Amino acid sequence: MAKAKNGDIAIDGKINEEDWTSNNNIATDFIMTTPDNGKAININQKTDVKILYDNDAIYISAVLNDNEPQKIQRELTERDVFGVADNFAVFINGFNDGQQDYRFYVSAAGTQMDCIATEGNEDFTWDAIWQSSVKITDSGWTVEMKIPYAAIRFPRNKKQTWGINFLREIKRTTQKYTWNHVNAKIGAAVTQTGQLNGIENISPSTRLFFIPYTSAYYQTDKFTSDKTFKAGLDIKYGINDAFTVDAILVPDFGQTKFDNAILNLEPFEQKLNENRPFFTEGTNLFNIGGLFYSRRIGGNPIVSKEEVESNLESTESISEYPSTVKLINAVKVSGRTKNGLGIGFLNAVTEKTFAKITDSDTENIKNEVINPLTNYNILVFDQRFRQNSSISFINSNTSRDGSFRDANVSGLVFDLNTKANTYNLSGDFKYSTINDIENTNGFKTALNFAKTSGKYRYLITGKYTSKKYDTNDLGILYYYNYYSGFVNGSYRILNPNKFFNSFLFEQEVNIDVDNTTNKIQNTSWFQTIVTATTLNLFYFQLGINLLPFETYDFYMPLQEGRYLRIPRKISGYLEMESNKNKNLTFDITPSFIKYDEADRFTYKMYAGTKYRFNDKFSLAFSTDYTNEANTIGWVGTSNSDIIFARRNREIIQSELTGKYAINNKMTFNLKARYYWSYSDNHHFYKLEDNGDITHNDSYNLNKNRNLNSWNMDFSYSWWFAPGSQLSLLYRNYALEDTNMVEKKLGKNINNIFNSNMTNILSISLRYFIDYNNVKHKL
Repeated sequence: MAKAKNGDIAIDGKINEEDWTSNNNIATDFIMTTPDNGKAININQKTDVKILYDNDAIYISAVLNDNEPQKIQRELTERDVFGVADNFAVFINGFNDGQQDYRFYVSAAGTQMDCIATEGNEDFTWDAIWQSSVKITDSGWTVEMKIPYAAIRFPRNKKQTWGINFLREIKRTTQKYTWNHVNAKIGAAVTQTGQLNGIENISPSTRLFFIPYTSAYYQTDKFTSDKTFKAGLDIKYGINDAFTVDAILVPDFGQTKFDNAILNLEPFEQKLNENRPFFTEGTNLFNIGGLFYSRRIGGNPIVSKEEVESNLESTESISEYPSTVKLINAVKVSGRTKNGLGIGFLNAVTEKTFAKITDSDTENIKNEVINPLTNYNILVFDQRFRQNSSISFINSNTSRDGSFRDANVSGLVFDLNTKANTYNLSGDFKYSTINDIENTNGFKTALNFAKTSGKYRYLITGKYTSKKYDTNDLGILYYYNYYSGFVNGSYRILNPNKFFNSFLFEQEVNIDVDNTTNKIQNTSWFQTIVTATTLNLFYFQLGINLLPFETYDFYMPLQEGRYLRIPRKISGYLEMESNKNKNLTFDITPSFIKYDEADRFTYKMYAGTKYRFNDKFSLAFSTDYTNEANTIGWVGTSNSDIIFARRNREIIQSELTGKYAINNKMTFNLKARYYWSYSDNHHFYKLEDNGDITHNDSYNLNKNRNLNSWNMDFSYSWWFAPGSQLSLLYRNYALEDTNMVEKKLGKNINNIFNSNMTNILSISLRYFIDYNNVKHKL
């Protein structure tokens, strides 16, 4: 490890500075990690890596030889999208604790990808500010990187000892090589790094960054138009080398991805993806224990529209009901001490929100609180030790102003591994307290033991969740009041054979039992899964799921203590994908569910295709079709009876995506989604106390549903400077929800495009300002 001595290094992909040519410390002799684990790299693809450092950053150069440079794949994509391209990466663990890497990838087309990696998870929502450049040569390609110390975390020591590894992927053969061998016999990959020594006496600059933004929106539909201008500021401040404060002032999430609307007839809410950068970037600490569902913050009001309507006078009606709650501000602090203690704190405040109620007689308008001023926070302590183990404490709290519901959840999570990473013991204990009209407490606990190495592996799990356990104020919880046992056994090949590049066979059993009745829940299964990739890179996965006995659904009745009997069933699927390196690719997944009940079945078909016209331009189209015949679902109540219906359903979801990249900083992107689903009820039933259903011919309310949805985003994105982005977005969307079923696809498509379509044109500018650069210029 050498210190740069001769001035600034130009990050241009040309490894010609004297600091590089005089540096004889070379990382070479890469070893294949997949598919032929342990095989030395071909001499024709020899890879040499060098590292330099100064007071502000580390520098990495790589010479990646290739005897067929014309075959180097280099599809241009937007940031964090790998595409079909060779790539090179450096993995850095500033604490050398074998548990978390900062990973920096660059493709042969020059596209940057970066993530925070823990075992089994790479979080690409995290974006750092760093520089890279590549060059294609007659003998392969070259890479230069500059990674500022501000992009990573490490202890404040005079002499640094970091974990480090380098990865090279040759896309045309899907071969991945690492400098420090990652042995496939060991399940833990993050622990298998080399060591970087030699960084000494550095004094990194102050980590203070400002990201001001401004955005403008023009929205129109058939009846109205509106213009909106917003401005705000994000601040990132390094308290020290390891801890960072992120604050968002006057948030603007107008250009985040649209949510996929669905016809949700399940007893659970739809879980939505988080698309807001503040809640996706660097939140790995807060996700420990699964107690944090960030869409709660600024989500739906706590008082539903139905609850408001139920308390209206005969002359009153709702004239305005906001569907979301506005976020006022948010701040998060995260980092890790030199002794391995990770600390995370996130706090967010949402505003008091009102529905407007109009009286038709007096024409008076009154405001009714549907969401009080609310404070959300989550605190995490995560202690790592012995290079591969951790114990964590998590606390989440939701405090609402006034007499509204408050909640607090605490959890202890542990993950222990043997020194050789061959066995794992993990588990948790979580306790919830709800302060509402009725105060309740509940808990959940789990214990897992696994063999995590070798060709044969297994996992044994036991779990208990009490009746009153509730994490839904800042988390998301579907199932409660049950105990369960789970066993998984698996066999895999670690090197290719004459049939497969990779092969995995899994057999598993899961039994969930209701605490109150000791009846087996319908969330149980016996399952066999086979996953493989052939030598010509064709991927498939086959799954067969069997429930050979009756089970019970304790959630569909939407009433505590009631349950629905579910007949025996068998289901299966076959997922197939062609070689993704080809210009024309496809994937297809048929699946089915057959119940031990006359004419009750479900079948699905997913099909998708993609064509790369060249390295800049590609189009992809997919369709997902579901047909449910004579399924059973809840529709309402009548005279204290729970009413179910036997119904038929169809679901069609089609997506078109397109990309045109001008270069690795500038792209046009298209995403369009059409969704249509109906539910046609043809017989009504009353739920009996024993879980059976009996005919109820007197119930005749129209509970049919027909949902039609369209979304399209067409965007232009330009990263004109490190961390700085200009984006233009045109969005149009429409939603049609009715109880009149229309079974002709063409008519539904015509209806949605003739409905009240909303159009939004927006422009957003974010500019990254480094305090140190400003200080030097003053």
